[in-house]
Amino acid sequence: MQWRPHAAALAAQIAHPGSPWWTPLHETPRHQFVQRWLTASPQGWTAVDGPADTAAWATAAYSNTTLVTRVGPVHADHIEPGQIVTGNPTSSSTLPGLVLTMLQHGRLTPGVRLLDLATGSGYSAALACRRLGDDLVTTLDIDPYLTAAATERLARIGCTPTVVTADAGAEELPGTFDRIVSMVSMPRIPASWLAALAPGGRLVTTIAGTGLIVTADKTEDGGAQGRVEWDRGSFMTTRSGDDYPPGLNEVFAQAVDQEGEKVTTSPFPVLDVMQAWEVWSMLSLKVPGIEHRTGTGDDGSRMTWMLHKDGSWARATTWPGEQSAAVHQSGPRRLYDELDEIRWWWVQHGELPVYGAQVTISPDGTTTLSRGGWTATL
Repeated sequence: MQWRPHAAALAAQIAHPGSPWWTPLHETPRHQFVQRWLTASPQGWTAVDGPADTAAWATAAYSNTTLVTRVGPVHADHIEPGQIVTGNPTSSSTLPGLVLTMLQHGRLTPGVRLLDLATGSGYSAALACRRLGDDLVTTLDIDPYLTAAATERLARIGCTPTVVTADAGAEELPGTFDRIVSMVSMPRIPASWLAALAPGGRLVTTIAGTGLIVTADKTEDGGAQGRVEWDRGSFMTTRSGDDYPPGLNEVFAQAVDQEGEKVTTSPFPVLDVMQAWEVWSMLSLKVPGIEHRTGTGDDGSRMTWMLHKDGSWARATTWPGEQSAAVHQSGPRRLYDELDEIRWWWVQHGELPVYGAQVTISPDGTTTLSRGGWTATL
């Protein structure tokens, strides 16, 4: 494959000639890190073999697009032709624009020691090696196949960073670093990250279940201080096993059509929360672990369901031509009331306070976000 023109086009799309990342993007063959990937269909996921169609391979690999490389415990490299697998994505080669955003927030100046969390395909580690040099880059992933494959692919293009198989949330990280940049979302900042961060060091991560990118610099007390960036970004959540816990299908079975313990009318129409980044992020901070599903009725009505592992659920329907929603709720928490409170905040203030919030992290990892009288603690 004549990959350099494709890499140059990708660089022109997500960077600029004056950027310190211009050369790394030009010199890193992303297709070497994603030789097979998975595409979704109503029946499940099937693997696409890049070398079998180099034109399609080049188009996919050098698009600013996330390519799913693992579903449940099954990697694309191990799927037979025509085989269909079902489940949720558990690893990917993240869209290069977001990878670059995270690395840029890390302020990777020459000489800093980087820990790249969630190796995945190895592409982010390759960019970092081009920028800093191999000896200053350590990359870590919980999946031994991914670290082995990434090591081989990195070596193929002349990169030899330190590659570690370990849990990003482990009690101890493998060294001391000036920068920690995580390509996996965390429910909270582990104390081990702060312990591994050198004085004056900087961490960059996303918060699980949100579109929030957090940057923070280490403080003298061993904690960190920073902010929620105005950029939006989301990664897969960290996991400790081969797959994520199953979805809340039993709760959903109750929520589909049962009468709620509380039946009300919301003044707002149904919202696809997952597509409304500010609302989604703020709601996830209020109700960690909330799950969303949407649907459309035969009559064109729009429906949404909100589910939680404590058994709480909500169902809302907006009928064609209506601007309100019929709401049913049950369980220990009134999930839709939580959503409506956030939407009223937006009406009253013209914005939500999550983006741009100040971030204070204590040495034990307790993280507090605050802005305009609003606070949330992870």
